[in-house]
Amino acid sequence: MPSSFDPNFGSALEAAQAIRDKVTSSAELTEHLFRRMDQYEPKLNSYVYQLREQAMEAARAADQALARGEAMGPLHGVPISVKESFAVEGKPCTWGIPPFQDIPAPADSTAVQRLREAGAVLLGATNVPFSLMDSQSFNDIYGRSNNPWDLDRTPGGSSGGSAASLAAGTSFFSIGSDIGGSIRGPASFCGVYGHKPTLDIVPMNGHLPGGQKSLPGFSTLLAVAGPMARSAEDLLAGLQILAGPEMPEAKAMRWTLPPARHTRLRDFRIGFILEDSEVPVDAETKAVLEAAVRAWERSGASVKEGWPDGMSFADLLDTYYFHLAAFDFAMMPPEAQAKVEPMADKGPRTWGRGVKSRFSEWQRMNMKRLSYRKRWEDYFRNFDVFLSPTMFTTAIRHDTTPVAERQVTLADGSRHSFWNLVTYICPATLTGCPATTAPAGLTKSGLPVGLQIMGPYLEDATPIEFARLLANEIGGFQAPAGYV
Repeated sequence: MPSSFDPNFGSALEAAQAIRDKVTSSAELTEHLFRRMDQYEPKLNSYVYQLREQAMEAARAADQALARGEAMGPLHGVPISVKESFAVEGKPCTWGIPPFQDIPAPADSTAVQRLREAGAVLLGATNVPFSLMDSQSFNDIYGRSNNPWDLDRTPGGSSGGSAASLAAGTSFFSIGSDIGGSIRGPASFCGVYGHKPTLDIVPMNGHLPGGQKSLPGFSTLLAVAGPMARSAEDLLAGLQILAGPEMPEAKAMRWTLPPARHTRLRDFRIGFILEDSEVPVDAETKAVLEAAVRAWERSGASVKEGWPDGMSFADLLDTYYFHLAAFDFAMMPPEAQAKVEPMADKGPRTWGRGVKSRFSEWQRMNMKRLSYRKRWEDYFRNFDVFLSPTMFTTAIRHDTTPVAERQVTLADGSRHSFWNLVTYICPATLTGCPATTAPAGLTKSGLPVGLQIMGPYLEDATPIEFARLLANEIGGFQAPAGYV
């Protein structure tokens, strides 16, 4: 690693190489990031707690292991953050819910455990919205997180604190969770990379309020955990650390990441949409995505606009909202269900049907969910990736209006339901397919735009590799002004 390694905005893999080559040490780099936190956290509030003593102890231990020539993991000595919803032993895992703030997690979540085993140094945990149910990141325990690009705007949710810490250079890597774009939305709003993995390849054990473990074999059928970073290469390395079965499945099963379908941009067969009539895309956002399209075309790649033949995007959205509502309602305690059920029909689209569904209806809709997975599997026989907006607009201004009443106002004066922020993430979430959000550029107003790259089921390396190659054409992460 050259001595020009950037301790502020270098990638996690570059940081690991710099530590191995003794360009810097883990202790020096960890101290450096804590100094940056001292400088920027008062205005960002991306972290909810910091582990200063533990982190410095772990960093010094990493340096001592390196001096002894001991085996090192891929993130040996690299300072990282994790979303607060992942249990860290002895620390609160509140999900922004006040009754959990004094309850220490009994053990590390599987994700945190695997990151530690890979050599990472945990700096602290990042902010989330109440119950992870918002495209912003604020709650009554930890307050509001702000976007490094514009403090009057949200970094997104529910992994907003993680995205803000990466964009501001106070972490080299983080992990988020995603059921309604909670990795991809913040990545788009903050101009960083985020990957929603294929459903269930990354264990989510310890991702419950209070840090409790889930029952073996449990699947939400929608939610995933995945890496967030400043480069596509870091996403791939992070996924290889995080993915793979745990006990009891690990007794008989192994996970292997299929290689990316192509290693040259011009070899990719690309399908895309820039906008659907269900939710119009902000003009400045669309202009950035159109410029990216021209980059694909210049590369010589095969490009075709439009949804898969015969697919109804409106029906796909209805199917997604049904399942999201059914899952969310099923996980509520009875007293919360009693309050929510009478208001269920005020939710978006098929929300009320999902809340009130019987198992027979749910099973019929589940078959529809699987039929959409099959439809996309057929599509990816002729295409390698499908590209779309991640969000229909750039980072929105802070708004504490109740979600049911909240609206998003665009520069042209048009108003949209807040739920529309979820729209373009739905195909990958409903089908379980992987999707990477990558920086596509900045609008004329100077805010980042994220491009969503959906890939074939279980072929996570393909959208990540496309994101890596695209960065060579249009640029990747850019640091926001004022943080260098």
